[in-house]
Amino acid sequence: QVQLVEAGGGLVQPGGSLRLSCAASGRTFSSYDMGWFRQAPGREREFVATISMSGSTTDYADSVKGRFTISRDNAKNTVYLQMTSLNAEDTAVYYCAAALSVSRATYRYLYWGQGTQVTVSS
Repeated sequence: QVQLVEAGGGLVQPGGSLRLSCAASGRTFSSYDMGWFRQAPGREREFVATISMSGSTTDYADSVKGRFTISRDNAKNTVYLQMTSLNAEDTAVYYCAAALSVSRATYRYLYWGQGTQVTVSS
C-alpha cells in the first residue's frame, strides 16, 4: 500500500507559477515510477508528466512541455511538478500517481493521491 498526498495548489494569475508536491508513505517510494495527471470540469483525466523511479527519464504532454518540470527526491519520498507560464487551460485538479512502469495511461497506475486544485484566473 502506498499513500500519496498532493499539496501546493491554489489560485494564480495567468503567466504565474506554482510548484506542486506529492508526499508518499507506505512501500518504498523509489520502487515506483511516478506521474502527474489533471482533470478539468467536464473533461477526462489527462496525462501531464511522468518520471522513472531513478529520475533519469521523463515524459511530458505536448500541452505542458517547456512549461512544466517533473522531478523527484527519493530521499524525501516526494515528487514535484514545477509549473510556469500558467494559463487558464491549466485550471484543473492535479493528481499524482504511482506505477510499476512509466506510462501515459491512467490504468497503469496503482495508487493515486486525493488531488489538489489549481486555478489560473485574473
